[in-house]
Amino acid sequence: MNNARVTVPPPRNEPVLSYAPGSPEKAALRSQLNTFLTGSVEIPLIIGGRAVTTGDLATCILPHNHQQQLARYHRGNVETVDQAITAAAAAQPAWSAMPWESRAAIFLKAADLLAGRYRQVLNAATMLNQSKTAYQAEIDAACELIDFWRFNVSSLPDIYGQQPESSPGAWNCVEYRALEGFVFAVTPFNFTSIAGNLPTSPVLMGNTVVWKPASTAVFAAYWLMKLFEEAGLPPGVINLVPGNGEQIAGPVLEHTGLGGIHFTGSTEVFQGLWGAVGARISTYKSYPRVVGETGGKNFVFAHMSADPDELVANLIRGAFEYQGQKCSAASRAYIPQSLWNNVRVRLLDEVKAIAYGDVTDFTNFMGAVIDKTALAKLSDHIESARASSGADVLCGGVCDDSTGYFCAPTIIQAYDPDYTTMKTELFGPVLTVYVYKDADYDEILDLCDRTSPYALTGAIFGRDRAAIELALERLRHAAGNFYINDKPTGAVVGQQPFGGARASGTNDKAGSSLNLLRWVSARTIKETFIPANNYRYPYMQER
Repeated sequence: MNNARVTVPPPRNEPVLSYAPGSPEKAALRSQLNTFLTGSVEIPLIIGGRAVTTGDLATCILPHNHQQQLARYHRGNVETVDQAITAAAAAQPAWSAMPWESRAAIFLKAADLLAGRYRQVLNAATMLNQSKTAYQAEIDAACELIDFWRFNVSSLPDIYGQQPESSPGAWNCVEYRALEGFVFAVTPFNFTSIAGNLPTSPVLMGNTVVWKPASTAVFAAYWLMKLFEEAGLPPGVINLVPGNGEQIAGPVLEHTGLGGIHFTGSTEVFQGLWGAVGARISTYKSYPRVVGETGGKNFVFAHMSADPDELVANLIRGAFEYQGQKCSAASRAYIPQSLWNNVRVRLLDEVKAIAYGDVTDFTNFMGAVIDKTALAKLSDHIESARASSGADVLCGGVCDDSTGYFCAPTIIQAYDPDYTTMKTELFGPVLTVYVYKDADYDEILDLCDRTSPYALTGAIFGRDRAAIELALERLRHAAGNFYINDKPTGAVVGQQPFGGARASGTNDKAGSSLNLLRWVSARTIKETFIPANNYRYPYMQER
């Protein structure tokens, strides 16, 4: 836009709809669920705005009813990855040269489309293919993704407005260029909002993207591409290439034009990608930006001054919403002896009453875990705990894949603070509790800090302010998002920028300018109005 100093609409967090009985949103969601359940689509790769088929087909299923197929999708290969890289390179000059206001307008329109006509499309797709309840889908696929786009746009004037001082006779400025090369976005199954944000945050800054979604979440990714197209995103800016991780990543990592990786997923995969980049570092045109949010072994730490009812409610929500398949989910808890008997009774009674099953039954609190591999991992750890002298399974522990991949909400009590389920990320509805002596509070804080290699989220519960301050200090590096008297999940865009350090990632805080800044390469420009016309300096003269 010429000759205008543009402001963007102030962002606001999208209201979470209730889906109460008789509400219009509940009726609309049920209708969309029925549409998806009674039909099936064939999902192509989308490269340069064109549908591309390979004939190598896989299925999108319902984890809570694994015999039912939602869609078939074509898997990419070396040839199609090369096509996607070529399309991204072709689209990049015009896209990066487009005024930032125009790029912003596309994503503000995308946010409005998602708040309206696409809301139940993405919610229903997320519920069915990722086994998320209606409320969890609403928070994720609708509200958080809308917030990502609106708040990311609101950061642009502040980023571009960060300019240097100028001395007399000169004018200095900084240009925030897109990276030289394409960005590879690798997205997880568990959050449609993350799947939408990881490719679009670099794109907003002028980059183009090759996007590999999780194979268990291709259905929602396809509808996101439909939304992007309707919002006006030019062909080739985002190229959708689902498929086997190694087959897709291989040619990407070998390409000299790799400009960056935006990743959410397992620590092991991220470390593998970073290692591969490091091994090829001399071959790239520029040093690739590597940004990742990975695993977590998130804690809830209770002080003896904690309220038992508040602690129980937040342990349940933190550990078992979305079957514990949140990178921020509460996975280990430290509870003082003086509270344990009271907490134990209340916790077990509540957990045993949790309803889980088909997410289209709105009375269920939980659905199924994502696939057979995930269920098998959970079952192995639960059975090991049953057989161990170092732990007891207090409730739950039932794994059943006859209809869907269901794991009952499970609580394990560990008698050894280094027991495996206190350290290992399980990514399912399993909470391990360690009971400590009240007098050992200081010592157990240090134990909590060193037990796990991760540092994503954590929480402290208590009313004693001195105890809370001690936890804040001792656990300074144990969590990138730290909560006081709240569950360690549910970060809200614009309120709690999200990310973790140590083995949990690069802590680049999705939903804030800190993340967006990773997708630009600054160029300093100095203009001198009256240049020097003699190389000699005054000091060189003797008289």
